[in-house]
Amino acid sequence: MKILIVGGTGMIGGHAAVMLAAEGHEVVIGSRRPAAAATPMARFPALLGDYSRGHFTPRQLEGFDAIVFAAGNDIRHLRGGDDADAFWRAMQIEGVPAFAARARQAGVGRLVQLGSYYHHVMPELAATNAYVRARQLADEGTRALADASFNVSTLNPPSIVGAVPGVPARRYEGLTAWARGARPDIACFAPAGGTNYMSVSSLCEAIVGALARAEAGRAYLVGDQNLRFREFFQLFFDAVGNPARVEERDEEHPLLPDAFIVPGRGKVLAYEPDPAETRLLGYRRNDVARAVAEVVGLVSPAGGG
Repeated sequence: MKILIVGGTGMIGGHAAVMLAAEGHEVVIGSRRPAAAATPMARFPALLGDYSRGHFTPRQLEGFDAIVFAAGNDIRHLRGGDDADAFWRAMQIEGVPAFAARARQAGVGRLVQLGSYYHHVMPELAATNAYVRARQLADEGTRALADASFNVSTLNPPSIVGAVPGVPARRYEGLTAWARGARPDIACFAPAGGTNYMSVSSLCEAIVGALARAEAGRAYLVGDQNLRFREFFQLFFDAVGNPARVEERDEEHPLLPDAFIVPGRGKVLAYEPDPAETRLLGYRRNDVARAVAEVVGLVSPAGGG
């Protein structure tokens, strides 16, 4: 298939591009800016545009058999001076379904949207959190376009673990430096609570499976391991060979601020993905520790601090 990956210069989109190319597909990167020369994505042809501004017109999308939409913005992209309501309308609520409608008009046969797990696991959050509501409406609005000729599905993943050479990974750079002892100002603790984690490799395997076998109009909750934040942080200490043990405290952590814990500090957002759906999509499980070790190697090569 000829596949466009919107958001293809990002961590998830970049991994998906490499995996789909290895599967024999013709891959094109869709992004606002060209891929950095030092990244694996630089070798792919590019289609430049901003989906939230109406770019990627039906004429530009003609000829693609499938699209992977991996560009939805999240709370990390909302800046202090932004109008939050306008931001979520453009980037999620209206922007994503409008892009999907252009893809359908162009005759694209399949579209896999990457969403988020919050509204799938805790739908009540949509009533109080604008980001979760925006994700829910983007998910539902895009899948509503599915018909006999346009197979649209959504993968709703949890917190994804991964990094791409040449792409900054500040969150993991910070955790790795801290685990190595380079941040003595931060005590060896994690905030109370936890969530589900999934490697980017597992997610990309699910993308491959969805492109081949997803049911039109379906949303699939994907995921891997339920870990308390203490357990997740401990994986970084283990990966760098630091014998210290991370303890749990009910206080804010500099490397995982409360603003980034959507359900709230102390909550555990845990679930098990449906086994039949996991088999259908064909992705691996129990891959988080391996992914953390891989990330540590990428962000801190040759054991540097």
